[in-house]
Amino acid sequence: MKIRYFMDTDTALIEFSNESVLETKEISENLYIDLDGKGNLVSMTIEHAKQKANITEVSYLQMERSIA
Repeated sequence: MKIRYFMDTDTALIEFSNESVLETKEISENLYIDLDGKGNLVSMTIEHAKQKANITEVSYLQMERSIA
């Protein structure tokens, strides 16, 4: 996964795979998702990212499976 932030446009691009994009869907006024030919998520674009997604800090935490 790659996360890119473009300061000049306040846009965040989150890439989940390198597959070719077949379709882009507008989820809301500032949120778009790109899908591959199988309907899988390729990337997500967030416009006005600081305001709409509070993208001032990004962290990653991998959770371990819990044993039940």
